[in-house]
Amino acid sequence: MEEHYLENNCSFMGVKPIMADLPYPPNRVRERNRTYAELLRVDYCGMVSEMTAIVQYINNEGRLSRERCALAGTLLGIAMAEMMHLQKLGELILLLGGNINFAFRGCNGREMFWTPEYLDIPDKVENMLIADIEAEKAAIKQYEMHINMIGDDCVNAVLERIIRDEEYHIMLLRALKDEC
Repeated sequence: MEEHYLENNCSFMGVKPIMADLPYPPNRVRERNRTYAELLRVDYCGMVSEMTAIVQYINNEGRLSRERCALAGTLLGIAMAEMMHLQKLGELILLLGGNINFAFRGCNGREMFWTPEYLDIPDKVENMLIADIEAEKAAIKQYEMHINMIGDDCVNAVLERIIRDEEYHIMLLRALKDEC
């Protein structure tokens, strides 16, 4: 009797972070500043955050990998870049005297923890890509707002570099959406 299996033969061997081909500035700060650290904690794990982006991309990659391997690999590469952003933000938060515990201060001042309720997980591929594009745009808007609030050129240089990656991701996601 012949055995039957359901398999996923999509291989992500060699997938690398998808990022703008530009160097990152050093992760350093002028001085400790817990107010700046609190702003970065929102970028780290708030509703619009690197944590949300990573989980959303990984979820979409997993759901697409069996039937759309190339697209899934691209989403994984973007997720890997978002992981690097998360790591850089975490280092900055610690240098600024903050804490990285997957919590941030909400508008009411209360500490809130990251939750999967922040994810936008549509069923159709085109809608997944639209949600990812909108999330990248929201991240850029939030980073720009935080740059205007942070008076540390070292921190802002890292945020500006992260924005370049997010812009690159939007360009790539738009091209992928046009192929759908």
